[in-house]
Parts: sequence; C-alpha cells; structure tokens
Amino acid sequence: MSIIRHRMLPICLVPLLLVTPARGTDLFVAPNGDDAQQGTVDQPFATPARALVMARAVRDEPVTIHLRGGTYELDAPLTLAFDDTRTEAAPLTLRAYQDERPILSAGVQLRGWQVGDDGRWRLTLPQVKDGMWQFGQLFVADQRRLRPRVPDSGYFHIASNLPPTEANAKRGFDRFQFDPGDIHSDWSNLHDVEVFAIHRWASSRMRIASVDTQQQIVNFTGPTRGLAAWCDFEKGHRYFADNVKEALSKPGQWHLDRPTGVLTYIPLPGETPDVTPVVAPRIEMLLVLIGNVKEHRWIEHVRFEGLTFAHTNWSCPQQGDSFPQAAVHAGETVAAVAARHVSFKRCAIVHSGGYAIGFGAGCRNVLVEACEMVDLGAGGVKIGIDLAAQSCGNQAVDRDDPESAVEHVTVRDCTIAHAGRIHPAGVGIWIGHASYNLIEHNDIHDLYYSGISVGWTWGYDTPSQAHDNEIAWNDVHQIGQGVLSDMGGIYTLGVSPGTRIHHNSFHDINSFSYGGWGLYTDEGSSEIAMDHNLVYNTKDGSFHQHYGRDNQITHNILINSQLWQVRRSRVEDHRSFNFAHNIVCWTLDTPLLGSKKSNWEDGRFDMDDNLYWHDGRPFDFAGITLDQWQAMGKDTRSVIADPMFVDVPGEDFHLREDSPAASIGFEPWDYTKAGRLTAPTLTRAMPPVPATFH
Repeated sequence: MSIIRHRMLPICLVPLLLVTPARGTDLFVAPNGDDAQQGTVDQPFATPARALVMARAVRDEPVTIHLRGGTYELDAPLTLAFDDTRTEAAPLTLRAYQDERPILSAGVQLRGWQVGDDGRWRLTLPQVKDGMWQFGQLFVADQRRLRPRVPDSGYFHIASNLPPTEANAKRGFDRFQFDPGDIHSDWSNLHDVEVFAIHRWASSRMRIASVDTQQQIVNFTGPTRGLAAWCDFEKGHRYFADNVKEALSKPGQWHLDRPTGVLTYIPLPGETPDVTPVVAPRIEMLLVLIGNVKEHRWIEHVRFEGLTFAHTNWSCPQQGDSFPQAAVHAGETVAAVAARHVSFKRCAIVHSGGYAIGFGAGCRNVLVEACEMVDLGAGGVKIGIDLAAQSCGNQAVDRDDPESAVEHVTVRDCTIAHAGRIHPAGVGIWIGHASYNLIEHNDIHDLYYSGISVGWTWGYDTPSQAHDNEIAWNDVHQIGQGVLSDMGGIYTLGVSPGTRIHHNSFHDINSFSYGGWGLYTDEGSSEIAMDHNLVYNTKDGSFHQHYGRDNQITHNILINSQLWQVRRSRVEDHRSFNFAHNIVCWTLDTPLLGSKKSNWEDGRFDMDDNLYWHDGRPFDFAGITLDQWQAMGKDTRSVIADPMFVDVPGEDFHLREDSPAASIGFEPWDYTKAGRLTAPTLTRAMPPVPATFH
C-alpha cells in the first residue's frame, strides 16, 4: 500500500542537541472514496473502519486519519479495542480534514417518498415490517421532530394508583387508573403506544399491554424499576400517551406503523421530499473504545478532533423503560471503558437517543475540550458509570482493584444544551463513582433535571469513590423548567472529601413541585466546599442541605429565590455546614430560612460573617428575631445592609466600590468569566431544538 509519510523539520533548542525528526503516516477517508483504494488524499478510503485496519499496521510512528467533509452512514459502531492502543510518541488521531465537516451518522437518509392527496409523505420500510428495525426518533432538516401524543399539549393526571399485579408484586408497578376518555382501547397498534409518566425526580415510559375501559385501568407490558414511592404511579401525577396514530395531525409530526412498515410524515411549509433531508436512526452508538479492565489492557493515546457524531437510535424496550434517577441507564453515543490518555477536541455530538459520552471502568487522563453536545435524548457526559458500560462488555468498576477506578477526566470549554428530550432526568454532567475530575468553563443549559451531579452513594456508611472533584467556572442555567422535582443546578450525594464547587453561575432553576435549588447537598453530602458561586432566580432556595456533614458554604452570592433563600431539612448529631462570608439578597416577599422552625433550633450548624438584605424590609430568622438568633451564637458578626450591587433588576451583580461586603471579609470575583471560553462552531447553524416536555 502506498502511504504518505512526512517529516517535521528538526528544531534545535539547545546547541549541539540532535533532534530526531518525527515521522508520521496520513490516511484519508471520504464519502466518495473506495475501501479498495490506497487511502491517500487522491485515493481515499470510503470508511473510517477501513482506515483503522490500515493504521494497526503502523505501530512505531504517529498515524492521522483525515476524514473529508460529508456524511458517513454507519451500520455498526466504530470500535477501537486493545489492538488500537498507541504510545505517547506514536498516537492515533482521527480528525476532520482541514476545515471540512465530517459527520458520522447512526442513521440513514430516507428516500423514495410518496406524496398523498392529503399532502402527507409516506414511505414503506421493509426492515421495519419484518421486525428488523425500530426507531423512536426522526430528524428532518437537521431538527428533531416529534410523534403525535395525547393530549396534544400538557398532561393528563393519574386518577388513582394501583398495587402491581401478582406477576410483578415484588418487582414494580405495572398499572394505574385513568379518568374516563383519557386512554382508548381501540388505538391502533396499542402495544406501540407509550405512556410517559412523571414520578418525582424521575419518569417511566411504559408500553401498553391492555386497557380496561370499564374500570379505566391501563396495564403495562412490564413494571417500573422498584416498589419505592418514587417509582409509583401516584394519584395526581402527570402523564401523556405518546406515539398515538390517531392523533397524527400537525405539520412536523410523524408516525411509524410497525405492522405495515409505513412511515408517515406531515411536512412543514416549504419542505419537499426531493430536497428536505429526513434521517431515521439505525444504531444506538457510534464510537466505542473498549479495553479490558480485568486484564489491565488499556486503549491509550487516541485523539478525536473536529468530528460530528449524530443520529443515534433509542426505542422503548418491549418491557418499558424505568430508572430511579438521572437516567444513567440510557446508553451513550460515544462510550469508553479502560481508555487512557484519550482526548476529544472540537467535536460535536447531536441528535442522540441517550447521553452524549460515557466513561466507564478504568478510564483516566481523558480530555473533552471545546466540544458541543446539543439535542440529546438524555444528558451530556457520564463519568464513572457503575452500571456501565453495558455497551462495553458490562465491565463495571471493581472497588478491590484501584486500576479500575475512573479518575482525572477533564470536561472543559464545552456546550451541553437542549438535553433530556427523551429521558428528562438526564444530567448535563454526571459524576458517579469517579474522583479527581475537573469540570470547568462549560455552558450547560435547557435541561429538565439537574445541571451537574456529583456522587452516587446515599448516606454516610457506604464508601464513596467520588472525591476530590473540582467543578469550576461553569454557567448552568435554564434547568428544570417546571418538569421534574427535587433537582438543582449542582446536586451532590455522599461523602466527598476534597470536592470543591467554585466560581460557577447557577441561575434560572425551576422545579415542578418541591426542589429547584441552586446549590443542593443531598443524602449524606459531606466535606464539600461550595465557594464563590453566583446563584439567582431559583425556586426553593439558593442553597439547600437535605442532610450532610461539615460542608463549607462560603463567599457565595445568593439572590432571589422564590420560596426562601436558604433551607436545611434534617437535624443530625453533627455539624451540618458552615455558612459564612456569603451575600444573601432578595426582593421577593419570602422568608430567609426555609423548612420548619425546629430545623434551625438545634444549633448544629455554623452561620456567621454574612451579609443579608431584604430590599430594606424587615425579616426574621426562622421565626425569631436577630437578637434571639445571635443569642444562639449565629451570625454574631453578620450585617444587614444593602450590598450595593450595580443593578439587581438588570442582573448586574458586580459590587460597587462602597459595598459593605468588605466588612464581612467577602471575596468578590468576576462572575462573567463563568461559561465557555470559546464560541461553538459546529452547531451554531442548527435550527432550534423543540421542547419535548413542558
């Protein structure tokens, strides 16, 4: 095979030092290429998989696979295993050629539409009819399009919860009672209708098994994930029926009739079947990096630059879909296990069925930088997947093997936006059993659950592998949006010494019922530092600690929570937190301290050197006066004064030079530096991503 080799000019930095020129191999891939060709710039391969095969023959020098612009429709994930591992001196790079844009697509562009007299487009897909293909997403003109649902907007409400049937009595809930007329037994393809039900902080998507219209009971093909209250179909909870053929009526909607294989689409104005691209996803993953954790065989020194991964599939399983929290069971477009010294730079992951990226057991020294994750079925990045990597041989973290730990993953300068479109509990960045990770300068917005989640143990007794994580300079906003409850801008779990959350902006956070916090330490969160964060426009409190130990909440600006400003919801036999050197300012007619009065009477928390300001109006401390509060040893050096922000209504929270905040030892910072350092490029021309939940 003829390959291109090039030599870099030698550079002498020290007199008489001989520098050996680096050699390298370049391979080229193009959509109009041919895998029988040489892989040169003039005779490129057609597939990245073919280029990988050839790259394995070159072990002693760097190899770069250049992907020319265009779409590569993959019918199987691009898989790199231990045979692809490299060295620091001879890495493997897969990158976009110059400024071109290669798109690795998990879907296929549909052609051959027939336009009916009713203006609807129809296409028969034999693989669907034969049961070989199923998809629950469709992308038209680079935009997610939605299936018909009932009701067309808003939600129905569960009339009554019911105990599970005998078959699922020990597994989960598998039915509920509905109001007359909400669900119909004569809907077409009844088993393909999906009932999407919201619990509290999670949801379930269940397939209908049968409908009893006399008793108004809907039965599902499988149960929820457990019998706890948060998995129950409680009376009054919201739901809708998705994929109802009879409801297909609006431009932009589509329906796949599996028994006949007929796909029907109602076009938007201006769309034509010969010009408007329609993509249906085929596979759930696009890139898999898989070493062997047990044998300590790592895949190392692989780089991805300028690539776009798009159109991954997800369809509701026959038994339905249910998970207690954060939808971390959802798959990933890009998944890695036992991968080290791997980087993703300036890549995009769009139109996914699950999470964008997942890093499982044995991953460490990984960089995700300047990437764009937009229009996601679940969340953005999962780090430390204990379930994990079901897609990578089910290799989970082994707590007895330190080498299997997930560590030193950096996510920097990324956009994670418009997520949770199928699984609303998806998190922007989720850190489970993983430590020493750095999450900095990211822009995370338009999610239905928490922006960033750290930790995956509950209480104090279970050893946590989530410690020494740093969350810094991120801008997290438009979170919750009134869909789920019990969530926050930053959400933590378990004992996490060395974890620090600092210089972030968390704002515009709204839950459905309870929850909607900015800084949220839940379920045993301990030894965590939260400092120099700007939090504003939340629902239930800028800071809330459910229960935890010795957390340091210092030098934060907390502004205008709707219900109360600071909340503590459990009394324990240790110090809960130290709340000091903070500015708490609010203009709404709401109290300073939330929860019942007794939660603030035990004294097992520290509060001092804070500045409070209620727009000049009087306020109390959980029902007692300032003098009584200070007699308890709380806020003895704190002040009540106008902090002198530049413009609170205009959301300019810089302090004026004459601010009294200096008297409490407050340390100001430039909060406008939170968020991305560079502008997104690969997704900037994408059309708006439609909301799937309201």
